Amino acid sequence: MSELSHFFPELWLARWSILQGLGMSMLISVLAISLGTLLGVGVGLVLVYGRLVPRIAVRAILEYVRGTPVFVLILACYYLLSKIGIQLTAFQAGVFALTVFCSSHVGETLRGALLALPKGQMEAAKAIGLTFRQAFIYILAPQAMRQALPSWVNTAAEMVKASTLLSVIGAVELMLVTRQIIARNFMSLEFYLIAGIIYFLINFSIERFGRYLERRVALPS
Repeated sequence: MSELSHFFPELWLARWSILQGLGMSMLISVLAISLGTLLGVGVGLVLVYGRLVPRIAVRAILEYVRGTPVFVLILACYYLLSKIGIQLTAFQAGVFALTVFCSSHVGETLRGALLALPKGQMEAAKAIGLTFRQAFIYILAPQAMRQALPSWVNTAAEMVKASTLLSVIGAVELMLVTRQIIARNFMSLEFYLIAGIIYFLINFSIERFGRYLERRVALPS
């Protein structure tokens, strides 16, 4: 009981710091997932429909990014880019690294979903006079989305987890705030538990939202 009597006052004192860190983590995750999805769609289209040279170049970059730990990618975006004159804040470098990492997974997922579709659909779309853009938006994308959605939800959850790594470059997100609070009161178990519960609730919400979207886009049986 004595430990709880010390914990709750500390939690109350740290409430605004935790909320600030949570808000920053959410902003980083939303930006990385949104921008990474948009970039990933372009990557997937190049891999499936692009010309040979762009396709080979994108494939090489994709394999490099997917084979690099996201922690190393974050450090590279923050420290190496500054060496070539590109100065990014910890927030900007973190969002950029997670966006690139997210786009590699989304691009590969979309590539697989598009290749799983019957090839005759694109030919039929051209036969009725649709442009590639129209065929993709109205015919291919809705079908590919149904197949890619579960993997996209997993990728979104991974981006939330990966955002915790940004504390190493000084981005003031939830994990860094948690460490700062622990450095003040030495209640590591209690506040790491609070952080773990928050991350669980975020990812659980993403998973439930993904299930909802799957039901919405599912074909009627």
